[in-house]
Amino acid sequence: MEAPGMRHEIKHLIHRGDWMTLRSRLRPLAQPDPYAVADGQYTVRSLYLDNYRDKALLEKLDGVNRREKFRVRCYNGDYSFLRLEKKRKENGLCQKSSVEVGRKYVEALLLGQIPKPDRDHPLLWELYIKQKEQQLMPRTLVDYTREAYLYRPGNVRITVDSGVRTGVYCRNFFDPHAPTLPAGNPDTVVLEVKYDAFLPDLIRDLLQIPDRRWTAFSKYAAARIFG
Repeated sequence: MEAPGMRHEIKHLIHRGDWMTLRSRLRPLAQPDPYAVADGQYTVRSLYLDNYRDKALLEKLDGVNRREKFRVRCYNGDYSFLRLEKKRKENGLCQKSSVEVGRKYVEALLLGQIPKPDRDHPLLWELYIKQKEQQLMPRTLVDYTREAYLYRPGNVRITVDSGVRTGVYCRNFFDPHAPTLPAGNPDTVVLEVKYDAFLPDLIRDLLQIPDRRWTAFSKYAAARIFG
């Protein structure tokens, strides 16, 4: 299981045209993400978990300082490589823990029947306990296309997510044709910047957009707008 340290995270909604400008500045300096395919992009499908009281959603909307959420994720429609992830935020910093899981595990999760894990898988064990204590359950699918870049100084990762769609009440993670609806304005994209102790001035200056007001955005919150 991977358990990286706390990182800074800046996430904003920007106009698609602004991203075209930023991309032209960024490409000569940063490396493309290893998940990217020929066009430099890849698709992401996430299945978010929450309880019947919408704990994760309400904590996000209320700006709770210490909060977390669980999700299952796959890339480029490849169901042979699945990850369970926990994203934790505290004091404005973010930490993501993840572990690879099999299809049978996710199928059991969809049925609310998480198998009791071995003690040497702490993230699986944590979800097993919290699923019982908090009644966590799959809530909705979120699909989008991602373009990502890496800049080694400061361990900076820059991503832009477009075409965000929500499954609303749909939870059929393994259906590539699961019905989804657009979540948000199609003329905007989600720009996300993550870094360790510092954000290099070169990247900070590169990402400035004159005469634009940056707006915070949560894909999960946008996906839950319908229910």
